[in-house]
Amino acid sequence: MNSITTTEQFNDLISSDKEIIVKFTAGWCPDCTRMDMFIDPIIEEYNQYAWYEINRDELPELAEKYDVMGIPSLLIYQNNEKKAHLHSANAKSPSQVTEFLQSQKG
Repeated sequence: MNSITTTEQFNDLISSDKEIIVKFTAGWCPDCTRMDMFIDPIIEEYNQYAWYEINRDELPELAEKYDVMGIPSLLIYQNNEKKAHLHSANAKSPSQVTEFLQSQKG
């Protein structure tokens, strides 16, 4: 998963007509570490998305702008629009993440 390190990079990525998933994370977050342990097979299965991550402590203005109150959170963007948001309370297991992604299929 590639890291987003600037607001400009984030804005360029979310303006794409391709759906992207951004994982908001932080180095001190135990649930983020847990998600890292199970996310790779999910990324492979849902490879129609481009996957990125942001350290919310490095870009707090983006977390605030997009209502990221807990981490890890997965947000789906396309054409400068936030299309979906998996809040941290519902992102603690592989099945929760998979169910969220499955629900996004038209």
